[in-house]
Amino acid sequence: MSRLENGLARIRVKDLRLRTYIGINEDEIRNRQDVIVNLTLHYPAATAVRENDIDQALNYRTITKAVIRHVEDNRFALLERLTQELLDLVMDHPAVRYAEVEVDKPHALRFADSVSVTLAAQR
Repeated sequence: MSRLENGLARIRVKDLRLRTYIGINEDEIRNRQDVIVNLTLHYPAATAVRENDIDQALNYRTITKAVIRHVEDNRFALLERLTQELLDLVMDHPAVRYAEVEVDKPHALRFADSVSVTLAAQR
């Protein structure tokens, strides 16, 4: 029995760079801004590993495409709201046991590279 049998695989999507409407100031409402999304997903991968079968693995490409669509097709006043909606979207996949979503808003503050919000959920 491998160690993975009792554990979870961790998938990380790093620095997904997208553009959306985010903020409450007039120029933020009118103009798209950059956001950077990081996802951490845990799922039981023992069957996928044992059978070497893509159909048993978590399809991170499908999840990432859904994240991209959601970010680019909507407007958000708060970074917290965007982060929560992405977390909910990821947790809709029944195989996901734990997810962490971090969304960075570059240049939101003077003298800072970015401001970010991180939310997590588990089942």
